[in-house]
Amino acid sequence: MIHNDVLRSVRYMLNITDGKIAEIAKLPEGFELSKTDVIAYMKIEGEEGYLQCSDEVMAHFLDGLVIHKRGRDKTRPPQQVTWPITNNIVLKKLRVAFELKEDDIHEILNLAGFKVSNPEVSALFRKEGHKHYRHCGDQFLRNFLKGLTQRIRPTK
Repeated sequence: MIHNDVLRSVRYMLNITDGKIAEIAKLPEGFELSKTDVIAYMKIEGEEGYLQCSDEVMAHFLDGLVIHKRGRDKTRPPQQVTWPITNNIVLKKLRVAFELKEDDIHEILNLAGFKVSNPEVSALFRKEGHKHYRHCGDQFLRNFLKGLTQRIRPTK
């Protein structure tokens, strides 16, 4: 899934501004992101001023989101931000940021009308190279973001 789509989804889900997105991405130390860049990331592909969100920006944003939602762990040294960012990593970081258990993930996917089995979900969170590892497809991540948005911002 394109990182710009993930950024747009999370911004809508949390009802935050472009400036707040930049602040969250700066939470892991040693990274600068301007509000102007965030505005360019929020544009639709093909729109004038569109900028594709890089793996580095997405990695810093996701790590910043974990810090933003859960707080900084002062008992451990800051973790190194790593990339490339795959759909599986996006899914894992969102699970950590929102403190989701396996039951929560099934509930979220049910909200989006996307049914999956327990083994299918657990395979997405396995380490790459594990014999039961499964790549997270765009459709799965899109439905997860849709369901998470419905859970956090329910419609009236």
